[in-house]
Amino acid sequence: MILIADSGATKTDWYFVTHNEIIRTFKTEGINPFLQREDEIDHILLSSDLPLIAQQTYDVFYYGAGCNYEDKIATVRNSLKKVFSLADITVNHDMLAAARALCQQEAGLACILGTGSNACFYDGENITWNSPSLGYILGDEGSGTYLGKKLLQDFIYGNLPASLKEKFCETFDLTTDAILDNVYKNYLPNRFLASFSAFIYENIKHPYMYGLVYESFYDFLDRHVVKYDGYENYKTNFIGSIAYYYQDILKKVCADLEITSGKIIEAPIQELTKYHQKLLNE
Repeated sequence: MILIADSGATKTDWYFVTHNEIIRTFKTEGINPFLQREDEIDHILLSSDLPLIAQQTYDVFYYGAGCNYEDKIATVRNSLKKVFSLADITVNHDMLAAARALCQQEAGLACILGTGSNACFYDGENITWNSPSLGYILGDEGSGTYLGKKLLQDFIYGNLPASLKEKFCETFDLTTDAILDNVYKNYLPNRFLASFSAFIYENIKHPYMYGLVYESFYDFLDRHVVKYDGYENYKTNFIGSIAYYYQDILKKVCADLEITSGKIIEAPIQELTKYHQKLLNE
């Protein structure tokens, strides 16, 4: 039996499967080797229920944020090997998970819009082009962290409309100092920033909120998808909670930029499972 994992900044989905059946599913905290040390990843894995299936697992296919450099891949693989000592372990970037889930074995553009963001072209087997991923400080346009950052900037600068500022203050007991501490001093600031997406979604009918999301998606598509030579010849597909819940706005921005939108799904794990089960059956 095989174990398939898709890990983002916020959570990790684990599916324990055979060639035609899902035996058991797990959820753990998100894993990102850029933001967490190996011992912290060890703790996440060893304190979960995953050790209960370790002896029955022959292959682990792990896809995760931050796994696009050999040293980071090694960090995650080392932690997985401490749990699944008998299994063959393959660690890939979460961009490949998105591409395989969205496109299966067909060519197309695949984009992540979740806590973070990324874009690539997938030829039906491999990623042949990947837009630079600069993380939540320098990049992540269109992501939950990007939305949260823009909202907090306008709150601190005094640019929020009065009605939204009042709602914000009623919802969050946050001073400027507290915000800065959470961003610059506390653990996993990207999750803190992305957490404000819920407030944005609750108030999306306000023109300010609609505009914030529209501009964020425009930034992402203009800086990444449109940069791919030949993007107009393929569908552009999206995965992630931000893409899924704001899909009406996302489709509008795509139309305005003359981008053909394709699939929009919330999480890759189910379609990724189908991809691997199909390979098992070939």
